[in-house]
Amino acid sequence: MPEPLDNPGPPVRSLSFPSPVGALTLFEIGGALTAIEWGRGLEGDGSPLLDEARRQLDAYFDGKLKDFDLPLDLDGSPFQVAVWRAMTEIPYGETRTYGELADGIGGVARAVGIACGDNPIPIIVPCHRVVGASGKLTGYSGGEGVETKRFLLRLEGAEPGGPTFL
Repeated sequence: MPEPLDNPGPPVRSLSFPSPVGALTLFEIGGALTAIEWGRGLEGDGSPLLDEARRQLDAYFDGKLKDFDLPLDLDGSPFQVAVWRAMTEIPYGETRTYGELADGIGGVARAVGIACGDNPIPIIVPCHRVVGASGKLTGYSGGEGVETKRFLLRLEGAEPGGPTFL
């Protein structure tokens, strides 16, 4: 029989709620947001942080919030974390190409694209603001894929019909 863990670590808390891009489930461990997943999770126990994250997301979807202010725990390789942090620096309503992000952190565009797809906290860590070299929308790991990415960019006031929407 395996030995019980002396300290199993902080509990995982979750909160599911509807949004304009489908049901979202937020996850928190140890006082930091760790993930956002599409779909409704098991009935979670919530927390003050998850309630605040939902409030901020609701305000974002209502067009009243441009910058999130939440503690995040970005768990990934040093390169992934560098990409995710660089994405948080892209201003609301603007885009950057995978190549531009790669140049800024000393990587290559393809690796940046892979890290974008592995982003554990989409929307708040705005991988939807990263586009292909020609401005083409090249994929999105959440919701309805590229359609969700297009929705989020339009919500932020990116120019419809411009290169971002090819």
